[in-house]
Amino acid sequence: MLEAFGLSDLGCVRKNNEDYCLLAEELGLFIVADGMGGARAGEHASKLAAETVAEYIYRSGKRDAETLVKAFEEANRAVKDAAASDSGMEGMGTTLVAVLEAGEDILIASVGDSRAYVFQDKELIPVTEDQTWVNEVGRRLGIDEESLKTHPLRHVLTMAIGVSTPLRIHSYKLRLGSDSTILLCSDGLHGVVDLKTIEDVIKSPRSFEEKCHLLIDAAKQAGGPDNITVVLLRPTSPN
Repeated sequence: MLEAFGLSDLGCVRKNNEDYCLLAEELGLFIVADGMGGARAGEHASKLAAETVAEYIYRSGKRDAETLVKAFEEANRAVKDAAASDSGMEGMGTTLVAVLEAGEDILIASVGDSRAYVFQDKELIPVTEDQTWVNEVGRRLGIDEESLKTHPLRHVLTMAIGVSTPLRIHSYKLRLGSDSTILLCSDGLHGVVDLKTIEDVIKSPRSFEEKCHLLIDAAKQAGGPDNITVVLLRPTSPN
């Protein structure tokens, strides 16, 4: 079993929060989504995608990699259908990163640039790979990292829920140690706060709630240009 705490914040610039986090401990499912679209379409997309994944897994009664992928595909259809049926939602989409407990394994799936990290053996390690222009095009062209930080295409996603069919879903499988921690977050955190600062907060002897607040505060102190969402997970201690 995993214990979890999650927190989402508007940040310092945006007028509405298009991020969404879902903690369904009874399903062993934990999700972060970062929506995009005009008006309030982004927040609708992120909530719809996350809840569609949860509903699909609940109805399936299964916890395996194939079911998680199918749940993402169902979320993609749901967001696309919702956008097609309402002109005010046209063009909406969302990133999606999810953790699903499957026996001793931890399954992770992602679309877009919301990330999963694992803190293990005193080190914070990225698990997911961003589906962004910077990661999939810019770096392969050999553009240096400093230039990529200010490149006009640095925020462009190459894949998102509700935007593309077929959908490219990245899948991963982990085994956690008893002292491991998983971090799920939107780019309002990882795109603003350096990895060392995030790592220092996670390894500090504080509660999950305190750590989530500290991570969000760090992003806001750095300008908080986007919505910020963090979810922390760890194995429950044996009785």
